[in-house]
Amino acid sequence: MCSQLSFARGLMWAAVLMFIGLASERAGAQEPMVESTGWDAVELLGRSVAAGEKRRLFLRASESFAGTSVEIPVLVIRGLTPGPTVCFTAGVHGDELNGIEIVRKVFESVAPPDLSGMLIGVPVANLHGFRRSSRYLPDRRDLNRFFPGHPGGSSASRIAGALFQNVVLHCNRLIDFHTGSFHRTNIPQLRADLRKPAILEMARSFGTPLILHSEGAPGTLRRAAVDANITAITYEAGEPMRFQADEIARGYEGTRLLLAKLGMVGRSSRGDDPEVFYRSRWVRVNDGGIFLTSRELGESVEAGAVLGTVTDPVSNERSQVIAPIPGRIIGMALSQVVIPGFAAFHIGLPGDVLAQPPDAPSLPTLHPDQLDALEHPE
Repeated sequence: MCSQLSFARGLMWAAVLMFIGLASERAGAQEPMVESTGWDAVELLGRSVAAGEKRRLFLRASESFAGTSVEIPVLVIRGLTPGPTVCFTAGVHGDELNGIEIVRKVFESVAPPDLSGMLIGVPVANLHGFRRSSRYLPDRRDLNRFFPGHPGGSSASRIAGALFQNVVLHCNRLIDFHTGSFHRTNIPQLRADLRKPAILEMARSFGTPLILHSEGAPGTLRRAAVDANITAITYEAGEPMRFQADEIARGYEGTRLLLAKLGMVGRSSRGDDPEVFYRSRWVRVNDGGIFLTSRELGESVEAGAVLGTVTDPVSNERSQVIAPIPGRIIGMALSQVVIPGFAAFHIGLPGDVLAQPPDAPSLPTLHPDQLDALEHPE
């Protein structure tokens, strides 16, 4: 009797499960077909990234001296609804750390259901330099002089080419994060080619208090992106080899504000009205020795003002660093030992370039020694 009862119960549960399965199939068959919106899964670095997905991928761009693969991490968030694709790159110079933290914070704070469009982040583009706390690649080449790169070129050119072709060209917009170089520091600022309307609008949307007009030198990532019709800007803030809270916070808030202006995330607070500098000049020291200054970033100076001193540690002879033009200190060297010709102060000349037509011919062309883009490209 027990065995018959168990058999009957088994048949009953089988019938129930079959009924549930049939009901599910019918329910599925009755659901209307979802029409493709063109926002389905996308292929990136050989992997499929579906709408609503957050992934970490890897770009194989180089090898170590031991022949092992060096894979650059790439973060991806694909929203549920269509929108722009924005790239974030940091650590192109391996000792510039503020941008690395900004990219990390952005990707930590954005969830796929809250995003329209796609974000692609490369927190540490120069992994070789980052591991060695160096601006350069192991062969002493500067990665930010070799974009868009070439697959048959030098190591730097191959890494630049892999990053540009496999990541950057997937984007509509690019923000490249940098700091000052070689014991120099920059006031938080955007660098952008303000002659181009789309770039001008993007720069204004970031909300940083200072914008510097700069086309970008050939070989830099920003310049290569613009040449490839990608709307690109550079955020420069702080100094290398440090994580600086204020500079990171400013960059993060500006990035969130820009994403909100693009309609990719929810509303954000309004940014600052930017002060625009369409000319800038580096002031160099004429003598070697111990460079000392009490000046601070953001200070306004008059032509002829003393910016700092250089003292010979042996003879005790002292020379002064004089401002050749009036303006505002937007970048400067920290006190250190210097050699003749060292670029010590970056002075910006304010002007209302935003009120001029994008193709205004009145934007001045300076001697290469005066152009920041050629002296210290991002």
